[in-house]
Amino acid sequence: MMATQKTKKKSWLQHGLKTSAALVASALLLLTLPAHADDKDVPSLKGKRIGITVAGTDHYWDLKAYQGQVDEVKRLGGIPIALDGGRKEAQQISQIQTLIAQKPDAIIETLGTASVLEPWLKKIRAAGIPLFTVDTASPSSINVTTSDNFYIGEQLALKLVNDLRGEGNILVFNGFYGVPVVAMRYDQLKAVLKWYPKIKIIEPELRDVIPNTVQDAYAQISQLLNKYPKGSVQAIWAAWDVPQIGATQAVDAAGRSEIKTYAVDGSPDVVSLVKDPKSSAAAVVAQQPYLIGKTAVQNAARYLAGDTSLPPATYVPALVVTKENAAEAQKTLGQTDAK
Repeated sequence: MMATQKTKKKSWLQHGLKTSAALVASALLLLTLPAHADDKDVPSLKGKRIGITVAGTDHYWDLKAYQGQVDEVKRLGGIPIALDGGRKEAQQISQIQTLIAQKPDAIIETLGTASVLEPWLKKIRAAGIPLFTVDTASPSSINVTTSDNFYIGEQLALKLVNDLRGEGNILVFNGFYGVPVVAMRYDQLKAVLKWYPKIKIIEPELRDVIPNTVQDAYAQISQLLNKYPKGSVQAIWAAWDVPQIGATQAVDAAGRSEIKTYAVDGSPDVVSLVKDPKSSAAAVVAQQPYLIGKTAVQNAARYLAGDTSLPPATYVPALVVTKENAAEAQKTLGQTDAK
């Protein structure tokens, strides 16, 4: 009887891994479908002033999304009022107050801590200004343009599970759960791991920081590699890819080739790490931040032209980048080091 139960359990796990592998394979196909903002029939923004507020532009994703918004407002004939919060919440809030006072035709807000921002996002709407967001889920927003972060979190977790063959210990960075997209990715990781009880998150979870993210991640992982001997850690997960850089550098410097790293965003330097066969970077889910920013502006333009059919969320496809497809992904993503 016990032998039968063990056989059934083994069969269940093998089936789960095969099913997850099939899902990942499907995701790779689905997420590589070309996606471009539809430039046709986008209404003009001539004479319109569009406020743009972003939490910061020090990270590749943030900067490209910001540039996408500014460029598209100009392309459509509008006037961008673009403000960078410099990763200081008080500064971004002050800038939002400034934008409200200027009464632009619409405001687009990007990233930040939801609980801190929401009172000010409500004030934008209370002032009668249409609000659109990028990567900020908010009940005050007419539309949020983003990647499908539920799907991203699931697919990254499934990739990790399959690489580990359903068993191992992982280190997890969880420093910015207050940012909605980060929370979505983390929650999906936990949801997937629920079904793979032989994969354990090492406690306490790590906290990533801003600024000096790479250096801090390198220091934290280097210290933990001294604490946990070879064979006791199999993977490192982060909700965005700047901590992955530091973690990957630390793993490679220590010669711990048994450890793989995983994250989200797809900055060019991280995609290059994934491409490198000698690097411990196993996968990154690459988003299209410039297209996300551009699409947010187009949604605002349609709304200002009288289109009331916008959905609450617009999802721009992402791409799961692995060792196997990294070279092709660089070309698909239009990254400058593509060969």
